[in-house]
Amino acid sequence: MTLVTTEKELSVEGSGETSPPTSRRRKPMSRRRKIAYGIALVYVVGLVVFGLVFGLHEHQNNQFNIVSPFHLVTWFQVGPIAFNKGVLYLLITAVLTIGVLVFVARRMTMRPNRVQTAVEWLYDVSTRLTHDNMDEKMSRKWFPLVFTVFVFVLITNLLGYLPLPVNTVDKINVAGAHLPSFQIYAADTNVALPLVLALGVFIAYNVEGIRHHGFRGYLKSLVPSGVAGGMLLFLFPLEILSHFLRLLSLAIRLWANLLAGHLLIDFMAGDMAVLLGLPVVAWFTLPIGVAIFLFECVLIAGLQAFIFAILTSIYLGGAVGSH
Repeated sequence: MTLVTTEKELSVEGSGETSPPTSRRRKPMSRRRKIAYGIALVYVVGLVVFGLVFGLHEHQNNQFNIVSPFHLVTWFQVGPIAFNKGVLYLLITAVLTIGVLVFVARRMTMRPNRVQTAVEWLYDVSTRLTHDNMDEKMSRKWFPLVFTVFVFVLITNLLGYLPLPVNTVDKINVAGAHLPSFQIYAADTNVALPLVLALGVFIAYNVEGIRHHGFRGYLKSLVPSGVAGGMLLFLFPLEILSHFLRLLSLAIRLWANLLAGHLLIDFMAGDMAVLLGLPVVAWFTLPIGVAIFLFECVLIAGLQAFIFAILTSIYLGGAVGSH
């Protein structure tokens, strides 16, 4: 019987050390796990600190109103225009929309950066929306509107999740100076903006339908072919009503979704604690507020802009068609 010994085995035997089994070695903790444990520790410690400092008894609030951040307070008047945070957000959105598109258009490269990639993706989506719902000629005509509406609503929604010092109702005291407090606010949480956008789409597709069919022909196209007599008298008013309901649904869908999302974020981030008078509740519900914030910012902002753009394309394409 022959024994074969490797150099590694000889060196281990000579040193008197034994190599630990691989299965018993501890794997180093990943950075993500460390961050997760750190956040959890801060959260638990903060919850305890809040409980010790403020206690669990009720603190009556007589100053802060949870809906006051959504009030539009006029800062100054420029002719007939009352300048407030809603107007400010609209101006910022307009500048960003024009600035980003002009910047990308003038600096197109074969190896696009992230901004160019995002704009090109929006361009491709808008192209598919118009081509799927309109013919080639009409698609070329109305593509600029659909694309602009898509980008404008998207930037408006995303800007609404960026905290800015625009709350002049509930100011903060910094070294004796009363400064506006930070808040998240979207211009389309005021129903006026979605209603104006929806009204523009409503006028555009009805004008296009009348131009294509003529006034009488357009009215006839609203009712399915073959309907006559008493059924026509029943269906025609319903079809007219449905077109006005399009105006309301297009506006209310955008307005209600953004407003509800912002209210939920504020409610979970501290407004519930204000209502209950228990500061410790704010620390307890804060993770839920962060989760809703990320959900709204990542999904709802883009989804509502896409829905508004696709409905615009469908209404425009349907106006030149017939039942």
